[in-house]
Amino acid sequence: MPKMTERPKHIIVAGGAGFLGSHLCERLLAEGHYVICVDSYVSGDKANLKHLSRKMRFRSIAHDICSDLEIDGQIDQIYNLACQASPPRYQQDPTHTLMTSVIGTDKLLKLASKHSARFLQASTSEVYGDPQQHPQKEDYWGNVNCTGPRACYDEGKRAAETLCFDRLRRGEADARIARIFNTYGPRMRPDDGRIISNFILQALRDEPLTIYGDGSQTRSFCFVDDLVEGLVRLMNRPENPGLPVNLGNPGEYTVREVAEKVAELTATELVLEDRPLPVDDPQRRRPDIGRALSLLGWRPVTELSDGLKQTIDWFRGSAPVLPVHASGAGRSPAPALSANAERR
Repeated sequence: MPKMTERPKHIIVAGGAGFLGSHLCERLLAEGHYVICVDSYVSGDKANLKHLSRKMRFRSIAHDICSDLEIDGQIDQIYNLACQASPPRYQQDPTHTLMTSVIGTDKLLKLASKHSARFLQASTSEVYGDPQQHPQKEDYWGNVNCTGPRACYDEGKRAAETLCFDRLRRGEADARIARIFNTYGPRMRPDDGRIISNFILQALRDEPLTIYGDGSQTRSFCFVDDLVEGLVRLMNRPENPGLPVNLGNPGEYTVREVAEKVAELTATELVLEDRPLPVDDPQRRRPDIGRALSLLGWRPVTELSDGLKQTIDWFRGSAPVLPVHASGAGRSPAPALSANAERR
């Protein structure tokens, strides 16, 4: 259990009903803070907040951050985790995805300025695109296709970072940037199209595990509790780093290796089904977390096998078994989408 702070803060978590946001709300409440969850419920789930709804220091507001948000009273911190991060979902309405990152972030920055609140923007490793640097450091400018099907998310997050650093340089907001790499754990959406949720659901349904490409592409997976710890440390660092900070697990696995681990932990026979690689899907993804270690004293502590066991247990006990789509189990029937996104 986290230690209680000396003075409870009043904190907004935009996107607080999502996978990552709900875990952050839970952590902040456990520390004794007052938490306001702001969520449009486009991808957030009220069930993620059910266990928090009766807590005296918690309230939720159904609101799209692309519209003005008025909050009476004190606000000390704002975490902006609001934006769909699942490729099948963010490509369904790419304009809204882009505007959530640009207009939504702008409006929350103005709210932070009005209340003199500290601001943390959840950015993403997707700003590095299909990287030509490995592992990826924060000073790498990236290799993003600005006109491709993923651009609504990638470029939206890049623009949000620009807004944050412009406001910081002008002294208008104490804005901090976390570049989040692949995150997994309990409360992932079963239909979000991500590699770990796909594999777990397919294994539990005793179906072939879908591999996109030849399975040699790599990803790094950070357990949600570790990621939340990094976000809280970045927000509460007394001095603004003035630089983006990678948050992710530097352990690197091929897609096939992850499939093998899931099959082993679910005690199912490993049967793979190959599919074409999606457009602009990164070949390698691994964070350099030297900055997080030096500035925040942070590094992930959960081994992949341990995190997968907790995630599998949650899916077994809580997640519905979804119907199989024509494009692959657990995936939206949208064409050629990626299974590597981070989850908020």
